[in-house]
Amino acid sequence: MIFATASVTQPAPRAQAEQWLARCAAAGPMPTEVPVPAKPFETLAALVTIVLGSGKSLLILVPDEAHLPELSTALDLSLRPLCLVLPAADFAARIALRATISLLKSRLARDNEEEQDRAWTAQRQHIEQRAPLWQEATRWSASNDRSPWPRDVAKLFPARILPIAAYRELAAQAADIVVFYQCDLGLETTALAGQHLHIGQREATPAHQALALNDDATRLRIELAQLTQDVADLELELATAQAEMSDFTRRYFEQVGRRMTELDRLRAKLATQRAAAKPDDTRASDEAERLRAEAAQSERESQRYEETRDQTPRHADSAPFRPSQDIKRLFRQLAQKIHPDRANDEADRAWRTQLMSEANRAYRAADAEGLREVAALWEEGQATKAAVSPAPTFRHDALALQVTRMRRRLSEIEIELHRLFGSRLYELFAAARHAVRQGRDLLQEMADSLDGQLHSLQSELAPESRK
Repeated sequence: MIFATASVTQPAPRAQAEQWLARCAAAGPMPTEVPVPAKPFETLAALVTIVLGSGKSLLILVPDEAHLPELSTALDLSLRPLCLVLPAADFAARIALRATISLLKSRLARDNEEEQDRAWTAQRQHIEQRAPLWQEATRWSASNDRSPWPRDVAKLFPARILPIAAYRELAAQAADIVVFYQCDLGLETTALAGQHLHIGQREATPAHQALALNDDATRLRIELAQLTQDVADLELELATAQAEMSDFTRRYFEQVGRRMTELDRLRAKLATQRAAAKPDDTRASDEAERLRAEAAQSERESQRYEETRDQTPRHADSAPFRPSQDIKRLFRQLAQKIHPDRANDEADRAWRTQLMSEANRAYRAADAEGLREVAALWEEGQATKAAVSPAPTFRHDALALQVTRMRRRLSEIEIELHRLFGSRLYELFAAARHAVRQGRDLLQEMADSLDGQLHSLQSELAPESRK
């Protein structure tokens, strides 16, 4: 059956996706056939949101890798880590799978408001039930070698978006809803359970052609394209985690840190007072010296924080960092375009580094206009280059260098996220966030406790020392 492209008068993407699901439900085990909508990738992304929100699983099959970038970009950012978007070529699939596992691991660690809906609740339960597989997948991701990935890794993701060739290579299991986007599995379709939705012209999909294996330049371009997407996703993740921690650090210092510094000062003062009263007590003298050293260290840390505090970008109202989806998309799009590791030469790298720095500053300040200004500067710079010089020719060595740099950056971000989530301050941050969901203010509770200790120490000091 041949379908014409849908007209522009059809429903908005979410309404269209809801209509598809309603037709599937009414058709029962029979496949449902619909034309390609006016906005296919936005509609498929809306379908992912609805299906995952209902607690079901989804498999979307596409003819080849050509559709993956647009579909991945269209996905709801809060749900992107739940979606396994995997190209067919092995070298690109490894990059994508490793990055997706890192992204999912990061979101599970952050556990913020976005990850409190039904889809994420179901995912946590899903991973708990498959703890050995999740541990195997995270170990494989961290190893960064050519070892085979876990055979059943697709089971960790409630949504899988795959070219036909990747589906066959991965041996991905069926899902509650299976979508064929302008492709067909032929006789293999009968082995897939669930409701089937066929979108657009149904034709046999050509076998996957491994051009990249025979043409090194093509292979590098495909790998660079995949790295560009995955690094941008993780740059966004890292920038968000760092901004959240910067926000929390400020609140921690203002509510708790200053009190801790004062507590260390009073303890040292009281110990010194006690040692002076017992000049022959070496233990009291040693204790006083130890506490004075701790107080001096606390004071130095306090001064360092005060010196750097004003240099940290903050949004005007000092509210907790919660950037909108639009701001997140803007930052990710910029990271894909301007990333310094995609530079052609050192001058280009310096220009990109400056823009990336400004993009990070604007994002951490939740400044959408600032991000748009960076985008405008980038477009202006590209137009100027095009006017004064011909399009750059991509030499093999330059392309290989970009791939090497992007691989290294991917590893650096993963290491930095691991370090961040393993810190004691982040553990406190996670505990404070959990307390908020229980209607408690953990930092205020700590501040109140410290106030009690400060009052007690003040009362023990000699009157002339209470300053």
